[in-house]
Amino acid sequence: MPVTSANPTSDRSAPLAVQVVRQYLPNRGGLEEVVANLAGQLLRQGYRVRVVTLDRRFTALDETLPSKEIINGVEVVRIPFSGSTRYPVAPQVFRHIGDADIVHVHAIDFFFDALAWAQLFHGRPMIATTHGGFFHTEKYAGLKTIWFNTATRLSALAYRRLIGCSAQDTRTFQAIAGSRVVQIDNGVDTRKFADSGSRQAVRHMVTLGRFSVNKRLDNLLDATRALVSRSGHWHLDIVGVPGDQSVADVERMIAERHLGDHVAMHIGLSNEEIRGVLGKCSLFASASDYEGFGLVAVEALSAALMPLLNTNTAYSDLASKHPEIRLSDFADSDATAMAIETAFDALAADTAGYRNAAMRTADGYSWDHVAERYLAVYREVLGARAPAAAMTVTSEAG
Repeated sequence: MPVTSANPTSDRSAPLAVQVVRQYLPNRGGLEEVVANLAGQLLRQGYRVRVVTLDRRFTALDETLPSKEIINGVEVVRIPFSGSTRYPVAPQVFRHIGDADIVHVHAIDFFFDALAWAQLFHGRPMIATTHGGFFHTEKYAGLKTIWFNTATRLSALAYRRLIGCSAQDTRTFQAIAGSRVVQIDNGVDTRKFADSGSRQAVRHMVTLGRFSVNKRLDNLLDATRALVSRSGHWHLDIVGVPGDQSVADVERMIAERHLGDHVAMHIGLSNEEIRGVLGKCSLFASASDYEGFGLVAVEALSAALMPLLNTNTAYSDLASKHPEIRLSDFADSDATAMAIETAFDALAADTAGYRNAAMRTADGYSWDHVAERYLAVYREVLGARAPAAAMTVTSEAG
């Protein structure tokens, strides 16, 4: 859920920060969460905030959302689009940035390219956050690489700063934008699931997120089957919403592995309901092939769960900094089952100590710390136009 803002600024002289993002609330996901939290922080620091986003959720294309709405003090403008959800074309974005003091584009898509190519005409100062670029799967890898090194490289010239939201993204984008790339690891709402995991070590895992091919739920279920063959006490909760895989797709994968007694699905839960699920779990598992940052792993740490993660680049970067995270190659289900059992034994040996360490690690990614780095970039771009209030960052509400 978004950060609430009890006192959004009504000062029309305050600088307007326009956030441009393809999907936003009420859609739920990592990208939406980051933009909502950043918007809340900007409001409290004296900015006016407008989010320009698409008028349909990719998971419910037959439903058109309201064209204008106020969500927690943030003006939300939704515009129509055509074409693929992978590169939705939405030229009406130009109608809603003319009065912006700064335009902040989130992710690398039509908005990133179109606003860059038209920068000479609209003249708005722009920054962008990468959010993993468009390398979430290996599909069309060759074409993506060519596009990145040509069109994306050209578009990047229009941005004052590119913010890499992970070490992986920073390395990737420095290759085309050099010193204009600054790393700001994604902020995480560490209060949302804080301290919600089981206080006793239990053979109970959870995974969170949109049902997408790159999340490799098939490999996670294979590892679960291998665990169950070792001990019938293992259980997995799958918490999420449909993406490019449907609920029926996931149910079929569970049935094919005869895991109906050991795997439960939870669709579209509220944060409070998710806390209830986490309270029965000790471990978080993700077999994802690709992550832009690994936000959900930090959320798991905040809940005092032990993350068991696939060895993708983003997860490996996190694990290299935080020994509370365990890695395994989820393509090898037997080896992963053994790694999970070993991790569980370590957790059981000092559950209270691990829980405290995990929550301390997660706190370093809280918006209390991360928002100030974003605000510093805004001050750099806006100079004297930045609000005087934007000097300290308050805790996220709720």
